[in-house]
Amino acid sequence: MIGYLCALGAGATWGTTGPLSTGLYALMPATSIGFWRVLIGTVALIAWGLFFRRDLFRADARGWLLVGLGGGALVALFEIAYQFAIAGVGVAGAAALLYTAPVIVAVLARVILKEALTPLRVALALMVMIGVALTVTGGSNAGAEAARTSIVAGIVGGLLSALSYALTTLMARYAVPRYGVVRVLFLEALGGVLIVWLALSVWGRPPSLPPSAAASIEPVVGALLAFLLFSQHLTPLGVIGLLMVVGGVATGYLKEGAAEPTPAA
Repeated sequence: MIGYLCALGAGATWGTTGPLSTGLYALMPATSIGFWRVLIGTVALIAWGLFFRRDLFRADARGWLLVGLGGGALVALFEIAYQFAIAGVGVAGAAALLYTAPVIVAVLARVILKEALTPLRVALALMVMIGVALTVTGGSNAGAEAARTSIVAGIVGGLLSALSYALTTLMARYAVPRYGVVRVLFLEALGGVLIVWLALSVWGRPPSLPPSAAASIEPVVGALLAFLLFSQHLTPLGVIGLLMVVGGVATGYLKEGAAEPTPAA
């Protein structure tokens, strides 16, 4: 129950990412928004660790390399790619594209971890992919950086964010049992901050300072907030697609979370 409540809280909070980013596009570049998001979160984790959990900063060399460097690179890719997705296909489309991550996880888990790719998983994967297609083509990116970011860049950004999210999930299956959830999160975030800053600087787009002191259930909350705040809307097909994405992913999670039946003695 605690796990499901945490997932709902995380999803509801995550749903504000798209509308908040859209509101900031007029003030700063999309790439800078991604940098400040992860930096502020990392600073908050450091402050929490200093006061309540000093062992947060202790990890062996493998942890720093695998989670800090490897996980940090995935965080950096996600933060930049997801901002381009929001700018190109709007909030609902970016969130729907991100939700192809469970499909990618299922395929990679079969290849890397040798987990079974059951008929139900294949059917749910097809349902999610059809839903994504309907959401992206049946939505509007009004209020986004449409003049500067094409829908192709948005789709590529969304798929790259999903890929990085999926790879982070697979890495967590190895790292979390060894280092703990919070330490893995901290190492990833710290590595992500440094790599995003380095990548943007080499790219010639160093993070810009925010021009003001404004405050710097996932696809559904994001789409509703975008509609209310920025008039981003979905056509009937887009609504059907979004429901297919949410339904397919939720069914997969429920199936994976169900307890295996105990064999008869």
